Amino acid sequence: MLQETLFAAAAGGTNAANALSQMGFEHMISEMINKPGEFIVSWVVLLTLVIMSAMSWYWTVINVLRSTRLKGQADRVTSAFWETPNAQDAIRLMEEQPKNEPFSKIALDAAQAAAHHQRAEGSGQGMGEALSRSEFVDRALRQAVTRESTNLQGGMTLLATVGATAPFVGLLGTVWGIYGALIRIGATGQASIDAVAGPVGEALIMTALGLFVAIPAVLAYNAFNRANRNTYAKFDTFAHDLHDFFATGSRVR
Repeated sequence: MLQETLFAAAAGGTNAANALSQMGFEHMISEMINKPGEFIVSWVVLLTLVIMSAMSWYWTVINVLRSTRLKGQADRVTSAFWETPNAQDAIRLMEEQPKNEPFSKIALDAAQAAAHHQRAEGSGQGMGEALSRSEFVDRALRQAVTRESTNLQGGMTLLATVGATAPFVGLLGTVWGIYGALIRIGATGQASIDAVAGPVGEALIMTALGLFVAIPAVLAYNAFNRANRNTYAKFDTFAHDLHDFFATGSRVR
């Protein structure tokens, strides 16, 4: 009797160990490779999550580099513009900035608008009657700020989409794994752990992968959204000072 009890305990331990081995990521990938026809949904879910993760991390790196660059350039470019004693030298300095530097492009748009209004007014084209110098520069600055603000939105929509949808993509894999477990229970007529360990493990792994993809995307979106708001505020402040400078000839402090 004792021997039978020990044998049953050993068999139970072996079954539990086998069941645990079937719940791992390695076993799931092996099953998906060996039986691709049975795991079409699982393949679609897994590949979708991999693509979403790759794209979100790509835009995360891009936005980190862009935010770091802008943070270093903002004060440097604006200070250089105001510290240059001559307006022509300041404009020339802005023209020497990199093409992807937004503050210099805003300043150049304001300078071009002021110069264009002055030429049109001097040639008698009637622009001075239709729009004052202040209004013309203000409109150019609004367009420049809107353009540069829009450029900062690159990848933000994708990060928000990944953060919102990745858990549901993983949930699809979870539902499919649970469905597979129920099918196996119906086919074998037993609900032992070794019979359903594989599908249940797949369900849990898909849930974890969905969260693994979504959480970094949400954190990155929130961080970049806050950084962009700070940059927008700097755009507005610089644009107001530029408007005063090109409309009145001096910076209002």
